[in-house]
Amino acid sequence: MSPDVCIYCQVHQPYRVNRYRVFDVGSGREYFDEARNRAILRRVADKCYLPATRLLTEAVRRSGGRFKLALSLSGTVLEQLAAWAPDALDAFRELADAGAEILGETYYHSLAALTDPGEFATQAALHRDAIARIFGRRPTVFRNTELIYDDAIGPMVRRLGYRAMLVEGAERVLGWRSPNYVYEAASAPGLCLLPRNYRLSDDVGFRFSNRDWDGWPLTAERWAAWIAGSGGQSAHLFLDYETFGEHQWEETGIFEFLRHLPGELERHGLRCVTPSELAERAPVGRLSFPTPTSWADVERDTSAWLGNRMQRAAHERLYRIGREVRALADAARLAEWRRLTTSDHCYYMCTKWFADGDVHKYFNPYESPYDGFVAYMNVLSDLEAGLPAAAPWAGVEMAVSA
Repeated sequence: MSPDVCIYCQVHQPYRVNRYRVFDVGSGREYFDEARNRAILRRVADKCYLPATRLLTEAVRRSGGRFKLALSLSGTVLEQLAAWAPDALDAFRELADAGAEILGETYYHSLAALTDPGEFATQAALHRDAIARIFGRRPTVFRNTELIYDDAIGPMVRRLGYRAMLVEGAERVLGWRSPNYVYEAASAPGLCLLPRNYRLSDDVGFRFSNRDWDGWPLTAERWAAWIAGSGGQSAHLFLDYETFGEHQWEETGIFEFLRHLPGELERHGLRCVTPSELAERAPVGRLSFPTPTSWADVERDTSAWLGNRMQRAAHERLYRIGREVRALADAARLAEWRRLTTSDHCYYMCTKWFADGDVHKYFNPYESPYDGFVAYMNVLSDLEAGLPAAAPWAGVEMAVSA
């Protein structure tokens, strides 16, 4: 018997910081590069968000609702869409009205779950409120930043009232088990876990346009056949939304693939389901995640964000400053600090330039991870200098060794 199909896509863009120099600390210069952020957002909207969303909305309607999918839109991308691409935000609303499920996450796409449970809960609540305001619904399934999950995160998500959570189907957790089933969190009874089938997902997300891959060219018919033969109860296929038109350009045939996919899934006897529908099913067993997993890189851990000394130093300083910023009761400064919690800032400092190098360079505004570290730490120096109990600050002129 063929598995059901659960398709989910992540939509996110950060606020990239200016190339902040040591001389900018204390000058009053804006932290975020509005011109760059606006240009990137508009480009992605035109190449990806608008064509992909219109195509998917048409597919949902043409199928009479049988073709289903879920989206998670970070708060930072929702803000930018409202400011610079309202036509794309309207397209996402239209897709949601057609039946797409909207998931919950942290508003600022942060790593707070690993460091600050209180801030994590606050950002999750901010995101849930934003989804209710923009889409008229409250999400019941959670997707943490970059699918980061461990046994400590499960209880936090369960306390927030979520019924299910998306996680990475890493072998070190699953062992002999298939990702194509619904499991229960060992540390949070009642919370369903939906592990990503990363092999099938990455066939589209990473290998689609690779002419050296033995699966090229990947057609919707071939992918549907692979899904049908993957076994289990439900294939959880989770992708970056920018796969459609941005990571995989229109010239690769990605939109034609997407256009034919709903029909090929039906032709192969595959039924689409949403994450909330899977949350109604009885789990087949429990999964324990002793260490954090994510969907990044071949390691599927948190080393893409916290794997070197620069990243850890920046992350620790950020959350140390955060305690004082929250105590100020200054909404504008708190919003700036929270924009700095977005995981992308640490990602830009990653020094893993080998098998995953192109992934880490994508959308990266810096020539090197060291440039990203210097700019970010100088912004933190400026922010910290404005705190009442701040120690004398010093800008960063050169990066430490990784």
